[in-house]
Amino acid sequence: MGQGRILIIDDDPDITEAMTVVLENKGYEVRSAADGSEGMDRIKEGRPDLIILDVMMRTRQEGFEFARELKGAADYKDIPILMLTAVKDKTGLDFKANAGDQAWLPVEEFLDKPVKPNVLLEKVQTLLAKR
Repeated sequence: MGQGRILIIDDDPDITEAMTVVLENKGYEVRSAADGSEGMDRIKEGRPDLIILDVMMRTRQEGFEFARELKGAADYKDIPILMLTAVKDKTGLDFKANAGDQAWLPVEEFLDKPVKPNVLLEKVQTLLAKR
């Protein structure tokens, strides 16, 4: 299994590919999905150790909705979520202070795009070490 299994849920194929290359080069097994529905299918196919989740996909809040759905499911609530988004640049809103709020934003970490590869790897390693 290597370092762990990571599922990237993001509708931007360039960002998904860039993160996949960085993570696979460090020994992670990476799968991807373009939206929450496809992401849930991937989770059911093979439970990831970590999810990297975009906020704005088909809708501006799809990532938030997906995080709440996942954390509300008994079988999946313990999968850590790293939310990675450009929402701050596009809306001016900063959600980092709300990360971990189980009702509103039940994610373990929140990073703004673009994220540097070393910062991404550091957050991934930290979250996987907590499992």
